[in-house]
Amino acid sequence: MADDGAVSPEVEQVLTYEQLFRCHFRSMVRLAAMLGADDPEDVAQEAFVRLHGRARTMRDPRAAIGYLRTTVVNLTRSRQRHLSVVRRHREDAPPDVASAEHDAVRREAGRDLVAALGRLSERHREALVLRYWLDLSEAEMADAMGVSRGTVKSHVSRGLDALAALMEEHR
Repeated sequence: MADDGAVSPEVEQVLTYEQLFRCHFRSMVRLAAMLGADDPEDVAQEAFVRLHGRARTMRDPRAAIGYLRTTVVNLTRSRQRHLSVVRRHREDAPPDVASAEHDAVRREAGRDLVAALGRLSERHREALVLRYWLDLSEAEMADAMGVSRGTVKSHVSRGLDALAALMEEHR
């Protein structure tokens, strides 16, 4: 085989493709980015892969850059359409759920609180339950308990102090 310096058409095509990639990849990435592609490098790479697949059937090698641009535009448009459909039909994320340990601790703390409430005097327990469980105003509490608003304030204050002491004892 004589080496006359001629390059086979296959080698020439590969060199041309490599040169095309080196010279135009960045501009295809920029084009995809300017068109709003979510991953412009992937779009540009896909365009070059598609060009490589069509290289043998292309009649005019000078049309490669135009083919790349058109492919980048179409891929970006297609990707944006796909993402808009996905976003429209996206399911909401499930709500955060407390761990089993958290629930167990909360239930235990609730039992401790109920037990401590049971150890309070009847009036203090009534005042705290009406205030913090039913969220009644002082006037509503006074009517329910049959006492004055000042007495309600006193029962709530003393009940909170006694409850805090009982909870501290338990710890």
